[in-house]
Amino acid sequence: MTIDTETDTYEQAFAAVQTAYGLRPAVPTDWPDAPASEPRPGPEDLSEENLGQGWTDRTLFEVIASLMPGARMVLRRIVEVGGTASYDDVQQYFADHPTDPIPPTRIGGTLTSIKAVQRRVGPLGVHQLLQRDERARLYRIDRVLVEGLQRAYVLADARPDLLRREPPVRGT
Repeated sequence: MTIDTETDTYEQAFAAVQTAYGLRPAVPTDWPDAPASEPRPGPEDLSEENLGQGWTDRTLFEVIASLMPGARMVLRRIVEVGGTASYDDVQQYFADHPTDPIPPTRIGGTLTSIKAVQRRVGPLGVHQLLQRDERARLYRIDRVLVEGLQRAYVLADARPDLLRREPPVRGT
């Protein structure tokens, strides 16, 4: 039995289940048309307009889609607070996070992984997406890129199937 939840109507699905269990429903002679489904958003819907230094909404999405879940959450937190956060604030926020804690000893590596992903999928020859002021221990993202990341996170929320999950199991 196959039910396509995007094209079959409720009545068609119900009749298929009844038939699978040996019940003989009265088959309507005229099936109602399934409601038109909205196309699912995808990266192709994001702008290719240069936001600065080669960054586009699409490349920003590619970066967040390529990040491990913890790094994606850390970057999102910095975006949510306006693009500037201290290392200590980020560390404390995730140390006490109720559902997805990140131990303080792992925050530095998580932040470094964002740079590694940018080198792999970001535009060539640009400064870091997530800039660090060593003296002040602050992380900063340019305002225009914060806005682009916000748009990319909207797509990520709508299409979590496009995001990287857990790391692959080694040795298999």
